[in-house]
Amino acid sequence: MKALFSKDDIPSDWRALLGNYFESADWQSLEKNLQTVLNADPGAVRPEPQNFFKALKLTPVDSVKVVILGQDPYHSPGLAQGLAFSIPAEIAINSREFPSSLRNISKALALEGFGQLPSGDLHNWAKQGVLLLNTALSVKLGEAGSHANLGWKSLIDHLINALSKSKPHLVWMLWGGHAQSKLPLIEDGQDQLILQSSHPSGLGVYKTDKPFLEPGAKASCNHFSSTNRWLIEHKSSPIRWVEGVQNDLFS
Repeated sequence: MKALFSKDDIPSDWRALLGNYFESADWQSLEKNLQTVLNADPGAVRPEPQNFFKALKLTPVDSVKVVILGQDPYHSPGLAQGLAFSIPAEIAINSREFPSSLRNISKALALEGFGQLPSGDLHNWAKQGVLLLNTALSVKLGEAGSHANLGWKSLIDHLINALSKSKPHLVWMLWGGHAQSKLPLIEDGQDQLILQSSHPSGLGVYKTDKPFLEPGAKASCNHFSSTNRWLIEHKSSPIRWVEGVQNDLFS
């Protein structure tokens, strides 16, 4: 049985936000390219097709407070879930499979007073209004960036731009050069908080004049605490980055 892909996989509220994009040649090209890949070897595509749009399903348009942009899904077996940076909870934090980016995110949270992540599963963030959005929503197993040219860029660029223009007071966390390349799509939005730093991966975490972590992991970029202060200032509830800690910090 062939794996199918269509705009109907995208929740209706996000389809409405994208408007007439689905009539464009860009969408038709993505649809054709992705269906070709799925027909050829569906078992080699990550995440599974039903999870391509998990970020949009877990975080409806009306509930979005924060957007964290990733690049493409994890290409190693057993990691990609359809949420940027998130991995299954059963993968041990001290295991070799646990991504360095998540390890550094956990360090940043601890440095900001939230405590460390209990696991790499970020579904709870998504359910609180944190849109964990990769800029390509699929990848070939074992080949990072392999689906970057299928046409995802056009879809995600339209989505980012439409979201920034339709929702005031959003927080955007742009980690690394790839995420920051989306800045022109956001800058015209209504009263958006844009937080930028190096990427939290092992190679990039200390780079640039805005490091995600200070050398030696002595301090964080403070994106998580800055986000919660912004949300409270704009009459919105803060994010519980680590369950049971945040409400004490921002009460």
